[in-house]
Amino acid sequence: MDKFAHPSPTTQPRRWTGAWPLGALLALAGCSAGDGSGANNSGPALGPAELAVLVAEGDANSEAIARAYQRARGVPDANVIRVRLPTSGDEISATAFATLKAAIDARLPGTVQATLLTWTSPSRVVGSCTMRITSAMAFGFDVRWCANACASTAASPYFASTSRRPFTDLAIRPSMMLGFTTPAEAQTLIARGVAADGLIASGRATGTAWLVRASAVARSVRWPDFRTLASQQVSGLVMNYLDNSAGQGSDAVTNRDDVLVYLTGLINVPQIASNRWLPGAAADHLTSYGGYLPSGNGQMPVTEWLRAGATASYGTVVEPCNITDKFPRASTLVSRYQSGDTLLEAYWKSVRTPGQGLFVGEPLARPWAR
Repeated sequence: MDKFAHPSPTTQPRRWTGAWPLGALLALAGCSAGDGSGANNSGPALGPAELAVLVAEGDANSEAIARAYQRARGVPDANVIRVRLPTSGDEISATAFATLKAAIDARLPGTVQATLLTWTSPSRVVGSCTMRITSAMAFGFDVRWCANACASTAASPYFASTSRRPFTDLAIRPSMMLGFTTPAEAQTLIARGVAADGLIASGRATGTAWLVRASAVARSVRWPDFRTLASQQVSGLVMNYLDNSAGQGSDAVTNRDDVLVYLTGLINVPQIASNRWLPGAAADHLTSYGGYLPSGNGQMPVTEWLRAGATASYGTVVEPCNITDKFPRASTLVSRYQSGDTLLEAYWKSVRTPGQGLFVGEPLARPWAR
């Protein structure tokens, strides 16, 4: 099994010693770094003033999660938008969604560049094809973004962009779903995201990245990019490429410390909770229905990464086939993240054709914030 490990030439591996309970994460978050600046960017990264928090009015969990997020991140009152929508089903029709989006757009302050959804149902917009709700919030529902099965879909102008103001520059507002339905789980995730700010840039920790070419051949098509990225040096990140394409070793990364990136391709990824995750970690698995919440349609849903300790993930909501453009590109994700982008910015910029997928997690986490 091939393995390459490349510590940064300027930063020696530094293990993070922060405690994991919610109280400790909140304490750490209270003194986290992050002044909105970063290297190699075209302006400040997204911050609370540029993020709108969307609330399912009357849904007790959504209301509680929104309040917790607003307090933790200091989101302005004007950016908290309450909307009426049914939360009992996993799908919303394209017609109903168009009405919903028009109402939201009319109320959003012009300074808002991105949105956070504080509900998990509905997570899919269904018309003649199925589009994930976070992409539909960004682009509007359109069949160009969700052509069925193995067809290619429209490319995002935000892909690999250096823009820090996507609505101002590109007329889109990338969106992320927090991903949890209970306030307790959501509050832990929120605290984890806040605790990530400045963690790597300040030298308080060095993260590890695990890029896995698994034995599931059809789901491991991202491996050329994995291998190329693993040969590079990234400040504050130790790169690891594992090649189990022959099936003679293990597909799982287990009992590892300070995991900040974990990308693989499997229907179900075993023992992910055995790892020690750094705040701000991004993790996903290339499979058909990872973003099909809440069940995963028989596959591991992306929310399992969050429960294990990751801060954000991505998965598709309808059969995408294994077209790599429909899934995060590791090299772009890491490049944009280490440049000082938020997790929402870096993840969104890593997917060229995101119409069939769903982004979940805490959007403003910035381990490389300076």
